[in-house]
Amino acid sequence: MDSSDALMARFLALHPRTIDLSLGRIQRLLAALNHPERRLPPVIHVAGTNGKGSTIAFMRAILEAGGLAAHVYTSPHLVRFHERIRLGGIGGGHYVAEDRLADAFARCEAANKGDPITVFEITTAAALLLFSECPADVLLLEVGLGGRVDATNVIDHPACAVVTPIGRDHAEYLGDTVEAVAMEKAGIIKRGCPAVIAAQDYSGADAVLCRQAERVGAVPVRVGNQDFSVHEESGRLVFQDETDLFDLPRPRLAGRHQLTNAGTAIAALRAAGFGDIGTAALEAGLRNVDWPGRLQRLVRGALAERMPRDAELWLDGGHNADGGRILAAAMADLGERSDAPLVLIVGLLGTKDAEGFLKNFVGLARSLIAVPITGQVAARPAEEVAEIARTVGLAAEVAPSVEAAVVSLSDTVFQRPPRVLICGSLYLAGAVLEANGTIPV
Repeated sequence: MDSSDALMARFLALHPRTIDLSLGRIQRLLAALNHPERRLPPVIHVAGTNGKGSTIAFMRAILEAGGLAAHVYTSPHLVRFHERIRLGGIGGGHYVAEDRLADAFARCEAANKGDPITVFEITTAAALLLFSECPADVLLLEVGLGGRVDATNVIDHPACAVVTPIGRDHAEYLGDTVEAVAMEKAGIIKRGCPAVIAAQDYSGADAVLCRQAERVGAVPVRVGNQDFSVHEESGRLVFQDETDLFDLPRPRLAGRHQLTNAGTAIAALRAAGFGDIGTAALEAGLRNVDWPGRLQRLVRGALAERMPRDAELWLDGGHNADGGRILAAAMADLGERSDAPLVLIVGLLGTKDAEGFLKNFVGLARSLIAVPITGQVAARPAEEVAEIARTVGLAAEVAPSVEAAVVSLSDTVFQRPPRVLICGSLYLAGAVLEANGTIPV
C-alpha cells in the first residue's frame, strides 16, 4: 500500500488545492462510502476566525481529564498531516497511525472514482471515515473555511455548534465585511441544536449570529448575559452559568484571550450534554491543555539553544489583523510583568493583510526581522514584508531564514535580554517547530 505521503502527493496532483466552496462533491463521496457522517459520536462543530483550535484544545483536555474519549479534526497541520486527525481513547488520544491513514485515503480515492473533488474535501471524508470506525464519546470538528459550505458542514444535527470570535479573513471567499463573514460562519448553526456564541469583538458579528440562531430555531448560548460569563479574578478563571459557578486555575495557554477560549469551551461542553464533568476535570484540563504553535514558549531545542543568553523565544501562528491585535496584547501583558525588548521574526503569506497585522506592534516591538516561508508558493517575499513594516513605522531588516534571524540576535546589543516572537503564519510556525525539534505528538 502507498504511504499517506505518497497518496497525498497524488491527491495534490489530481485534485485542485484551490478552494471551491460547495457541499455537493463531499456529499456524493460520503454517500459512496455509506455515509460515515451518520455513524459518528456526538459532534461539537466549531467555526470562527480566531480561537477555534484553542477552544477545541481546551475541550479535549477537559474531556480526557474526565475519562472520556474525544476524536479531534483540525486544520491546517503544523508539521505532518497526521496532526489533523486525532483518534480518541480513554486516557488520551493519539494522531492517526500511518497505516490507518493510508488505508482511509486509498478507500476514499477508490470510492471517488476520479470525479472532481478538492484536497480538503477528500481528506475530510477520510477523517470522517476513520472517526466512524473508531468508538469515542465525542468528535470535536473544526471548520476549515467559513462554515456554510465548508466540507465539514455535513453534520445534520450536531450536539452543539460553537462560533468563536469573528474578524475579517479570507475576504475573497467569505466577503469583505465582518457581517458577511459572520453569515458564512453561522451556517453551522442547526435547528434545535445549542449554538454557543463566544464574546465577539464586533457587535455586527454578534447580531448576525443571534439572528441566524433565531431564524433556524437553534438554542443560543451567549457569553455576557444570563447564559454564561467568564472573567479573571485574583489570577483565577471564574466561570458561571445558570446553574453553577466554578473557581478554576488560570489556563496554561498564555494570553488573556485564552480566558475567553477556555470559557467558551466549558460552555460548549455543558451545552452539548457533558455538564456532569466535575470540577476536578475542569481544573486538570485547564492546567494540562496543550496547543502547539499558539503563543508557545520554546525553552529547549535547536533554535532555542542559539538564542542570546537569558532571552525568551515565543512562537505563534496568528496571521490576520485581529490575531495580530490579540498577539500584541499578550506581548504587552508579558512586558508589564517582565520588561524586555521585543523583537519580531515575521513571515507572511501574500493573501494576508500584512499592514493590518503588523501595525498592532507599532510602539511595542523594538525591531522586526522579515523571513521567507519556504515551500509556500503564496508566501510574501521577505523584502516586501520588511518594506510594509517600515511603512507602518517598524524598524525592519531581512534574514534568509529563521535560523539566520535567530543567530543574528547574538550580534545585537540589548540593554536587557530580548523577548523574541516568531509569528505571521501557521506554515512558518510548523517550519519553526520542525527546525527546533519540537514536533507535536
